[in-house]
Amino acid sequence: TANGVTAFQMDVKVKGLSFETISAALKRARDGRMFILEKMNQVISRPRESLSVYAPRITTLRVNPDKIGEIIGTGGKVIRAIQERTGTTISIDDTGLVQIAAYDETSSLAALKEIESIVEEAEVGKVYEGTVKRITPYGAFVEILPNTDGLLHISEIEHRRINRVEDVLKVGGKVTVKVIGIDDSGRIKLSRKALIKRENSGARRYERKRND
Repeated sequence: TANGVTAFQMDVKVKGLSFETISAALKRARDGRMFILEKMNQVISRPRESLSVYAPRITTLRVNPDKIGEIIGTGGKVIRAIQERTGTTISIDDTGLVQIAAYDETSSLAALKEIESIVEEAEVGKVYEGTVKRITPYGAFVEILPNTDGLLHISEIEHRRINRVEDVLKVGGKVTVKVIGIDDSGRIKLSRKALIKRENSGARRYERKRND
């Protein structure tokens, strides 16, 4: 910097240098440093607020160690697929520290998004767009995150009573749901009707009275 240097290394093959020689060398080095800094400041006078989107980078995040296996996949299948799709190099250690080496911001963010979707855990009160995986007489199992299903009970599908889940949902279909509970065993309870505006009961009674 313009204020000085933190250290310097001398590699000489002589037995010693006089103080005058060292002083003169450091002065010339300072003159050269100041000249270079002046030219640099003409181009950019202070650090950029953010890294260029085209600059290579290493992005790190820490995940739950229990999720490491899901990121790697059987025989490394999952992590290799992410690297191939995004053009990144990903490493992960036993503590859950993930490092993503990428050539640019786009690749880095793409890999980060995929990993975050794998390790994300369901949160009570959060809304997800899920896929119906299985239908039973008492409800539907909906995948809201990779490898994470929740039960959408038949009573939570609509405000009105329905007799068959299949009347509203189908396997493979998309459905927007809200997590309304997670029990001690990690089982997730979902609701669709919590996101549907309930028809005003007073208005319904008034309408029935008019029809009578």
